[in-house]
Amino acid sequence: MSRIGRSPISIPQGVDVAIDGNTVKVKGPKGELSKELPRDIKLILEDGRLVLERPNDEAKYRALHGLTRSLVANMVEGVSKGYQKVLELVGVGYRAAMQGNKLVLSLGYSHPIEYEPPAGIQIEVPTATQVVVKGADKELVGAVASEIRQFRPPEPYKGKGIRYQGEYIRRKAGKAAAKK
Repeated sequence: MSRIGRSPISIPQGVDVAIDGNTVKVKGPKGELSKELPRDIKLILEDGRLVLERPNDEAKYRALHGLTRSLVANMVEGVSKGYQKVLELVGVGYRAAMQGNKLVLSLGYSHPIEYEPPAGIQIEVPTATQVVVKGADKELVGAVASEIRQFRPPEPYKGKGIRYQGEYIRRKAGKAAAKK
């Protein structure tokens, strides 16, 4: 059996799980998420834990077993604790600010970039060079953070751009000085 797939998912207090055929709905203090699961993977709720079962040991079902368990576990964790990604702006004059619900970025272009987050995502700007993306859906938080990073990805010569917190940028040497 799949090591990941066979481990049960414990449901914390304050989180409600509803299973309706192939659809699982998870509701908690941070929000509500629902996902349609593969029809061959069975999700069983017993003793405050979720257990997933697969029909047989074919490679396709073994892969789906672990994937489905991870997706459901991420949903449960998302509605109970939430997820966040921190982005750092590195560069002279690069800064971020919130105007109402919009994120306004000054990234060295001739114009500021305005970004409106999708529903279910909160964006905070604790300092002018940090952007925090928060939400209950792990996949959506990562997608929004990646989308913001694409406005000015880090470049390898000076390291300027938008990077994830703790991300290492491999630096390149610039041009060598001309010899006389």
